[in-house]
Amino acid sequence: MNCRKPDWLRISRRADTDYGQVNELLRRYNLNTICRSGKCPNQAECWSRGTATFMLMGNICTRNCRFCATETGRPLPLDQDEPEHIALSVKAMRLRYVVLTCVTRDDLIDQGAQHWANTIEAIHAQCPDTMIEVLTADLYSDYNLIKQVADAKPHVFGHNLETVRRLTPIARSRATYDGSLKTLQIISGLGLIAKTGIMVGLGETEDEVTKTMQDAKQAGVRVFTIGQYLQPSKKHLPVEQYITPEQFEKYKKIGLEIGFSFVESGPLVRSSYHADKIVHC
Repeated sequence: MNCRKPDWLRISRRADTDYGQVNELLRRYNLNTICRSGKCPNQAECWSRGTATFMLMGNICTRNCRFCATETGRPLPLDQDEPEHIALSVKAMRLRYVVLTCVTRDDLIDQGAQHWANTIEAIHAQCPDTMIEVLTADLYSDYNLIKQVADAKPHVFGHNLETVRRLTPIARSRATYDGSLKTLQIISGLGLIAKTGIMVGLGETEDEVTKTMQDAKQAGVRVFTIGQYLQPSKKHLPVEQYITPEQFEKYKKIGLEIGFSFVESGPLVRSSYHADKIVHC
């Protein structure tokens, strides 16, 4: 189904001096961001105010999800200097809140859990006042791997459900709906703020979105995000519907009634967009 983008999906391309400074830091330390690899619609806005979401462990993913713009293939070996380089970049950018995400690394026995821990600890050492949010892969829903990341003390620990149960086998590669719920339940059980998010516009119903929020809340999730799916290329899943701003507001209201501490819901919302707003949730 081909849908014409509505007016509310117009994206600002504004860029200023801070945009160039962020770009130079990323180039200098050979760092990746989901802003670029994921073709995020908010890249210009976020970079122009001196913020970015760093993507760990390279820019090649071992999974081939049908919604994601990140390249799939055989990743390079881990860059052992990456944790320190990210920490130095966070310090240079004077970030008060940083988001870390990653490609999925099924080629690694621990899916990169130790690398995650090293990066969080490096940021704590360089920038003790910076709050850290992580958005990991499912980590095989393995308690020990999840705890390894949690023990490094991120302030918010996220893992995305991505879509409703019915559409998970169509949209996601290897990851399962119940496996992701288990990962979130472990995160919550370890005492951290658990966060998850979904895309809409893939053909889900309002009842399915509501049920997904209920499932997440039962797993202990405190922060929920909902954004419009945008097709990265013709080889990815098509957009079935552009959800109206009014419907996004309705989803936010439903989520708050379900009991989440914070809900970010809107056409251009992504997992890390305005992430610092949840600090006091």
